[in-house]
Amino acid sequence: MFGKTSTTTPPPTDRGLEDLDAAALAYAARIEGLPPERRQEARDDLVRFALPFAGRLARRYRGRGEPLEDLEQVARLGLVNAVDRYDPERGSFTAYAAITIVGEIKRHFRDRTWGVHVPRRLRDLILEVGQATAALTSELSRAPTVAELSKRLETPEEEILAALESAAGYSPASLNAPVGGESSAEFGDLVGESDIALESVDDRVTVSGLLHRLPWRERRILAMRFYGNQTQAEIAARFGISQMHVSRLLSRALTWLRQAMLADAPPPWQNGAAESESKAKEPGPASARTRKMTEAAVPER
Repeated sequence: MFGKTSTTTPPPTDRGLEDLDAAALAYAARIEGLPPERRQEARDDLVRFALPFAGRLARRYRGRGEPLEDLEQVARLGLVNAVDRYDPERGSFTAYAAITIVGEIKRHFRDRTWGVHVPRRLRDLILEVGQATAALTSELSRAPTVAELSKRLETPEEEILAALESAAGYSPASLNAPVGGESSAEFGDLVGESDIALESVDDRVTVSGLLHRLPWRERRILAMRFYGNQTQAEIAARFGISQMHVSRLLSRALTWLRQAMLADAPPPWQNGAAESESKAKEPGPASARTRKMTEAAVPER
């Protein structure tokens, strides 16, 4: 990618560091009037000359969970961007390159190293909270409180708490990690709980299908009674019928649901009902079970 080092590139200073500003000015003067292919050669010379500078900036961030090789690659990408966007009229190349390289490294940490998605605002606040925590711990000889962090950063306590909680998303623990101690359980075993309603799923699905076989009025009354939790008097006023009639309709619908759930094939719905059926005051145990399933499965309309 890079050609031989140009003789116009300034040598290192007496301190052993690169004079990037002089090299950048020489680069800007060198590319004046050159064709694109010759400009590419000069660009490569400046990038190669500044590589040690990018490496030093990358090493400042080692030990933070990312391989140094990856950080050096990100720093070199930032250096290339700085060279491509360099404008001598805007000031020091060294300062501009440092800002660009550090920005690329921080963006890498922000976008590539988090185990879960955390908003950028919170990620920036997490860094500030970490720095403030270290400073206050040194001053107070103890861990600072949320109120003290809030005062130091001039940030509401709610946001400080959100940042502290979100910090756990940087390196989340695996659900397959052992809990520890003598137990062989994993963290995943501690998540969730038994669903006591799981056994009633079949009954709920059955009732839901049977409800669609009922006439609209009976289905609507069941929905108002068990889903809307309305009284028989309120339902009667809504339909313009007596409360006794609503009671008979409910009893007839629940009786049919009970028979349909216990039969291999649902019996046909009959608009009329036997007198003994319409006067029944309390349904049997099977009908009470049907009431419970209806309350959970009946749609609103």
